[in-house]
Amino acid sequence: MQALTYYITLPFIYLLSILPFRVMYWIADFLYFVFYYVLGYRKDVVLQNLRNSFPDKNEAELERIRKAFFHHLSDMFLETFKTLTISPKKMLQHCGISPEAKALFDKLANDQKNIILVMGHLGNWEWGGNTFSLTCLQPLYVIYHPLRNKHFDEMMYKMRTRFGTQLIAMRNTYKEMLGRKTPMSATAFIADQTPQPDNAYWTTFLNQDTPVFKGTEIIARKTGSPIVYASVRKIKRGYYELHAEMLLENPTNTPDGYISELHTKRLEQDIIAYPETWLWSHKRWKHKRPTKLQ
Repeated sequence: MQALTYYITLPFIYLLSILPFRVMYWIADFLYFVFYYVLGYRKDVVLQNLRNSFPDKNEAELERIRKAFFHHLSDMFLETFKTLTISPKKMLQHCGISPEAKALFDKLANDQKNIILVMGHLGNWEWGGNTFSLTCLQPLYVIYHPLRNKHFDEMMYKMRTRFGTQLIAMRNTYKEMLGRKTPMSATAFIADQTPQPDNAYWTTFLNQDTPVFKGTEIIARKTGSPIVYASVRKIKRGYYELHAEMLLENPTNTPDGYISELHTKRLEQDIIAYPETWLWSHKRWKHKRPTKLQ
């Protein structure tokens, strides 16, 4: 059944990927209508997340953000498939890199530093990876969760590695990073995913008790890799820019929780600044803080 679904869907996905951007965004507008008004896809989840995150905002403000988010989600759903066929030149026209970020990555490459990138589901993180691989000297490794449907997983793997990005399954992260002999690499962690509550670092994020994966800080301390925060900001419809800043040059002797707190709070700042471009439909707060951690 999975194979049948894949082979029926595949021609339509490739068709979407070759459409002119103008036509693609017409379809995205239709998808927004379907997601929001017909299916009501996770509308209640999004609204509750927004209410909990921004208790100071009134219902009209929250509704504006919710609609803007669903417009962005519809755009990004189609933008993701563009990677299947878009040219490198066109990719960089639609997702550039800020001069400051490029200078930072070049310096770290010249210093032969292996770095850890921490990001969130903000802007278009898929395009951000493409842009990094097309413009930066370091080979980029991205930690990812393989999809359950092996056919779609293979397609996504092919798409995400098309411009040189390499993928590491999350279960292999520790082994891969500690065993890597090549200097001057970058490993990206999408750090706002939801870990199991008992194995997480707990903090307050967007006014809520939130679990954070400990893996980023454990690996950073073990390898001594500088930690760089990266974000992909939406300039206007269909156009993004990759930004980056040094969070911590030497994480080796930091106390437990320090790194997790650092990158979580930095992401929180960007979400507050650009709320409509974060992934509010993700059930980020489905776990409660364990009693022993209260």
